[in-house]
Amino acid sequence: MTAVDPALTALAQGWTALSLLHGRIEAHIERALQSGHGLSVREYSLLDVLSRQHDGEGGHLQMKQVADAVVLSQSATTRLVTRLEDRGLLMRYLCPTDRRGIYTNVSDAGLRLLEEARPTNEAALREALAEAADDERLTPLVRAVEGAGVPMTVPAA
Repeated sequence: MTAVDPALTALAQGWTALSLLHGRIEAHIERALQSGHGLSVREYSLLDVLSRQHDGEGGHLQMKQVADAVVLSQSATTRLVTRLEDRGLLMRYLCPTDRRGIYTNVSDAGLRLLEEARPTNEAALREALAEAADDERLTPLVRAVEGAGVPMTVPAA
């Protein structure tokens, strides 16, 4: 029998709890967004990230930045953009200063859908956290999430 390092065991248990919390929250939000708006969590996240772009300095995001913000690979993000573009929720256009660059913006229909879905996303998140708080393994993580209040920004290129 090998000796087990208690610190590593605690670390592994913490990671398992974090993974469990994430999975529960994501599944709860997914069901709410799908049933109420026909959106997946990833689609909602992509629309949300792209809706925060602006025309000022550094205001438009490169695909790598978008991929980092929605926690997908660049190729998966490109496929997701294409699906939402096919639904009329996004549009792509050439960068006016660099013809090799392509920007993606949320269409008016995408902005309307996003605004309709925001309250659903918020309510589902609150519900999922409330349910998770009842599980003593997850309570400390729920408190950490609720107390974080960290503004999320898109990582620089």
